[in-house]
Amino acid sequence: MVLPDPEVICIMTQNRPQTGDYALYYGKYIALVPGGDFLDILESQLRDTKTLLSPLTDSQGDFRYAPGKWSIKETLGHVNDAERIFSYRLLRIARGDKAPLPGFEQDDYVKAGNFAARKLSDLLEEFASIRQATIALVCSLDTAAWLRRGVASQNEVTALALAFIIAGHERHHWMILQDRYVPALLRP
Repeated sequence: MVLPDPEVICIMTQNRPQTGDYALYYGKYIALVPGGDFLDILESQLRDTKTLLSPLTDSQGDFRYAPGKWSIKETLGHVNDAERIFSYRLLRIARGDKAPLPGFEQDDYVKAGNFAARKLSDLLEEFASIRQATIALVCSLDTAAWLRRGVASQNEVTALALAFIIAGHERHHWMILQDRYVPALLRP
């Protein structure tokens, strides 16, 4: 992983978003983000995801823990898509763009993603690239940018809240992968 140049000062407020900074639905994701250095959190999530999924084969990547649930590949593909979208929203709002940003239908994205045709290792590398881009974006923002507000999915949101949503959304799906998918694969 290529980390930001240590000579570059990464400005990130350590304050957590307040309830009025995001739609209540996203509170469950924000609650999953621990305290501490936010960049360390983003980097450790990348390591954790690679550690959890790298040992799996491509056929294991097609595993679903129950009928109608996404496969491991689809789940990771969804995380990749969502992080791109949330990062795009973060960029637009941090730059002061006031145009309302549309929502997206996650199930439609997964259906159209053709993730079963991809190698799990490729999806993991894609996640690493997306996360590195997110880290670079986070490092580029100043204090004023973190406080800017915009509208996404018909709800007001701050740039800071979007960064926490990115981290919390990844952690939400990582926990599901760890608790429901991987143990089921290891059962005799």
